[in-house]
Amino acid sequence: MRNTSGIVDDHGLMNAFAIEPKVYVDEQGDRTGFTPYAELINGRLAMIGFISLIALEVFTGHGIFGLLAQL
Repeated sequence: MRNTSGIVDDHGLMNAFAIEPKVYVDEQGDRTGFTPYAELINGRLAMIGFISLIALEVFTGHGIFGLLAQL
């Protein structure tokens, strides 16, 4: 039975959680796994890491292993 203040169950208690939330579907598709979007992000991150290592070697004169050996 429905009440104006909410939904009342068989025992006369108000049940505020009886209304189900609205469900939506993501129209952009699945973005997990080996998708073109994931490969694009992985490629960009790899380029950033590669350029960062080159910049590290140019500015310090040592590569990543040379800097780790000094620690």
